Amino acid sequence: MADRRTFLGIGAAAVLALATGCTGGASEEEPADFSGEITGAITVLTNRTDLATTALPAYAEKFQQKYPGTTVTFEPVTNYEGDVTTQLSSGEYGDVLLIPNTVKVDQLGQFFEPLGSLDELKAKYRFADEKAFGGQVYGLSLGGVANGFVVNKRVWQQAGITAPPKTPEEFLAGLTAIKAKTGAIPFYTNYKDGWPLSFFNSQRAILGDPAANETFPADPSPWQPGKIQHITDGLLFDIVRNKLSEPDPLTTNWEGSKPMIGTGKVASMLLGSWAVPQMKDAAKAAGANPDDIVFWPFPYQTAGTFHARIEGDYKGAVSKTSENKATAKAWLEWFVGESGFAADQQAIPTPIGQELPAVLKDFQNTGVELMELPAAVANTGKEDEIIKVSEIDLAGNIYRQKLIDIARGAAKGDKESYFAELNKRWGEAQSQVMK
Repeated sequence: MADRRTFLGIGAAAVLALATGCTGGASEEEPADFSGEITGAITVLTNRTDLATTALPAYAEKFQQKYPGTTVTFEPVTNYEGDVTTQLSSGEYGDVLLIPNTVKVDQLGQFFEPLGSLDELKAKYRFADEKAFGGQVYGLSLGGVANGFVVNKRVWQQAGITAPPKTPEEFLAGLTAIKAKTGAIPFYTNYKDGWPLSFFNSQRAILGDPAANETFPADPSPWQPGKIQHITDGLLFDIVRNKLSEPDPLTTNWEGSKPMIGTGKVASMLLGSWAVPQMKDAAKAAGANPDDIVFWPFPYQTAGTFHARIEGDYKGAVSKTSENKATAKAWLEWFVGESGFAADQQAIPTPIGQELPAVLKDFQNTGVELMELPAAVANTGKEDEIIKVSEIDLAGNIYRQKLIDIARGAAKGDKESYFAELNKRWGEAQSQVMK
């Protein structure tokens, strides 16, 4: 994958109000009609502009060999979230597409055909509940990722650390040793680009609670000591406060950070497993050893075990306005289940039972338990509402950039005062939303 924004859509955009005249919810939809012969032409919208004229046509050729008489054409979209959201409003959005993050779950049935019941599809596919509503599934993930730290193990070894730290304190001690014993930047925040900071919100599995998404909106103070936000955001604060990150966060550069960690100028970044192949490629291009790049779990154990969240990537869906839904669904199911795309991207395959990629096998060898956290059911949509009312962009970067500014002395306050402010704002919004 080229970068996070061209493969991964998790939490990448705020939920927007779509300008449509439709108001019906997914649960009001009639069952989809996918009957008819699998033949004819379909158009597939893709964010993978880098693959639209290379790898994707090669996949299409294989599909067309399996289903003679079909033709698959790709429409690459550079500004996928913004442009496709506009296309949804116009009604012209191809036969198969990735569900933009701007579409709320209760809007899925306005734009996409239900692919089957959640009960049926969750037995076959991972991440089936991530784009489900009213008991129906509207999108299949093109692959999945795990969350943790991309590290240059050679640099960590030079500092005397050969295994993933088990606690935030051990992690900070490791970064301190890297600063003292090597010339590397111990941790790179990617502050300026911003979006990498959202991965501090992707560590919810570290407490080992499979109901974390259900219970999170019910908590009025998640920045209290011992709770998930205090653990994760607290680590970020302490890294910056102890001057273990880049000297000037205002000048960070995502693309530039790849060869920096690839060659050992940076020791660690918090990202998804999707980033590992990119950093390995950057290392190879710079003449360094790609085997130095490995993936470690977040430094926190519950009952003596690391836990890491796995979650789906963008979800492919069949357009409500498609005039060739039989072929559209056949393509989507083939691409997810048979094309090999996920394996080619070193992603977690969506069909249950398919083999994990090498990157994730090595990750599991650290002793981490991979956890898929089911979406909230009783509290569905509540977290988004609290985020909106509190104006704390939990899945974004704005409040974490302020946290970094406070930690580096560029803004007033300290960790305790800022976490108290966040608890107050969250708690007030939570009391309104959950009443």
